[in-house]
Amino acid sequence: MTDPLPAPAAATARHRSSAIPLAAVYTGLLVYASLYPFIDWRWPGALGWLELFRLPFPPWRDHFDMWANLLGYMPLGGLLCLAVMRSGGRARWAWLLAVLGGSALSYAMEVTQQFLPRRYPSGLDWALNSAGALAGASLAAPLQVLRLIDRWQATRDRWFWRRSGSALALLLLWPLGLLFPAPFPLGMGLGWERVQDELVGWLLDVTWAQQVLEMVSDIPAPTERLPLVVEGLGMVLGLLGPCLLAYSITRTGWRRAVMALGALALGLAATTLSAALNFGPGHAAAWLAPGVVPALLVGLLLALALLMVPQRLAAALGMAALLLLVTLVAQAPADPYFSLSLQAWEQGRFIRFHGLAQWIGWLWPYAAILWLAGRVASAESMWPMEQSTPAGTRRQARARPSN
Repeated sequence: MTDPLPAPAAATARHRSSAIPLAAVYTGLLVYASLYPFIDWRWPGALGWLELFRLPFPPWRDHFDMWANLLGYMPLGGLLCLAVMRSGGRARWAWLLAVLGGSALSYAMEVTQQFLPRRYPSGLDWALNSAGALAGASLAAPLQVLRLIDRWQATRDRWFWRRSGSALALLLLWPLGLLFPAPFPLGMGLGWERVQDELVGWLLDVTWAQQVLEMVSDIPAPTERLPLVVEGLGMVLGLLGPCLLAYSITRTGWRRAVMALGALALGLAATTLSAALNFGPGHAAAWLAPGVVPALLVGLLLALALLMVPQRLAAALGMAALLLLVTLVAQAPADPYFSLSLQAWEQGRFIRFHGLAQWIGWLWPYAAILWLAGRVASAESMWPMEQSTPAGTRRQARARPSN
């Protein structure tokens, strides 16, 4: 008599939905965008307690701002609805929680703006944000009824490792981070000049940290532009990083080739859109300087050459590529083109999207490095679902000794 076979790992393990980390990240970005620049906090002394929670409707109407408030909360409503449904909640409750959650977040942000003299709380913004959350949830809820989520899950099982939710969220956020100006194409990360300015500002009035302030101030900021060869290497690494992150959760073979080509297409589209937003549609291709296309082709060829590497090795290589990338970005100076791009984002209309892209552009490679480090250190098998196939089950049964 043979022992009963254990339940397949894929059947018993719950999938980690990428909607959950995406909803958390997007909520944080909305909070940042709503309360930026986080300075000059004060108590609104002229307002009583009841008036503090009463949002006025402004007499002016800015159509750009109205559309931004409506569309900005649509992804949140959709992600919250999908996150609840993917966690086992019913579609109607997921829809209701997504609408109420988005509306509550918007109301909390508008009330908090009462304490910021540079921000203007508005009942109209709250209404538009709530309508956006409602529209996003209404678009996401039918996915469960039409069983499109189940079809996506089946496709995901064929393509990706079952614990890939966080990595998929990082891959989806990568193009958004590219919208923020970088010192060279695909060069995401923190430059030392800006880090130094922030550290000096924080430590300037801290009496016990003056020695640290002197050490930070004495580190010279880069002034000369990186050599073209080094910038080209940075572009190669900027493309290889997301490709290898995708490889660490994707089965070997043609699926990885699709991911590499998709990364190149998204990188080109996001960088072109960033240039168009900064300098107008007529200058959308201004970022394609000499050496950019060869560097991207080299990055693509290297990504295609690594199609068959094991998943854990892909994670280690991706971590090394991103570590070298952030090292190069830290040494890149803010050239005039880069400074002009930043000014367009930080002082123009893009202040509304400043927080949404800035922090992703700065922190994405570091978050990806941490995830890849955890993937390398993990002892869990990359493909436990493979044991659930009938052939695999039969092989286990034949190999199991009988009593």
